[in-house]
Amino acid sequence: MESKFRTTELSNPEFESNNLRFITVKTPNLKGRGDICVFVPPMKNLKDIPIVTLLHGVYGSAWIWAHKAGVHFTALKMMELGILKPMVIAMPSDGLWGDGSAYLPHNSKNFENWIVEDVNNAIIENIDCTSTKSDLFISGLSMGGYGALRLGAKHPETYSAISGHSSITDITQMHLFVEEDEAFYTEKEQTETSVFDMMLSNKNNLPPTRFDCGKDDLLIEHNRKLHNQLIAQKIPHVYEEFEGAHEWPYWQEHIKKSLLFFNNINT
Repeated sequence: MESKFRTTELSNPEFESNNLRFITVKTPNLKGRGDICVFVPPMKNLKDIPIVTLLHGVYGSAWIWAHKAGVHFTALKMMELGILKPMVIAMPSDGLWGDGSAYLPHNSKNFENWIVEDVNNAIIENIDCTSTKSDLFISGLSMGGYGALRLGAKHPETYSAISGHSSITDITQMHLFVEEDEAFYTEKEQTETSVFDMMLSNKNNLPPTRFDCGKDDLLIEHNRKLHNQLIAQKIPHVYEEFEGAHEWPYWQEHIKKSLLFFNNINT
């Protein structure tokens, strides 16, 4: 298979640990290189298994889901208990623009296509237990939740289900976290910046969707608003609230909800 990337660097298995691999590819979408941390289940004879793209929030990068939440340990334990089927977890950087790219095209780089196209291609090219037959899922936290909900709704032909944790629901909430002016995110009159508007526009094709938020989270009212908007438009979804705030202990615990949600999707 001819690579879709000019250059690819893959970590050496001799030096890898805890079933994590690292991939760096050069892509026109970023006009440079992008990093992906990948959890690969250690089970034998796996083939065409699902790929879960897990997006990080502001300030973070490809390493953060693994090394602040231990998601690879969580997933492996669930698999060993037999409650989660084997799946690859792809944890890409957001493109590393400013405090966070929001996974939107802007400033001459297509951070959206980096996620929707490049990440999946990089995994399929380099991780043997995946293929073009693998089901694709997407989730994330905060800015990553925004990316997951928005991109999943915009590309229902790509993703089999979507999930968000403590999600930003519109680009107008980025100022709560970043120092960059929000105008940078909406250059060229970008209009597709509302999760609700995107879900409404693809109402009839929306993949199974869930999202949750902590009751003490600064984004709780935005998540409640999205939930109520979806109810008003009779758009099917699952929304849950739990104790907790905008913090890693919350995401470390509730990422299990996303993994089990994806696990139970019949595709």
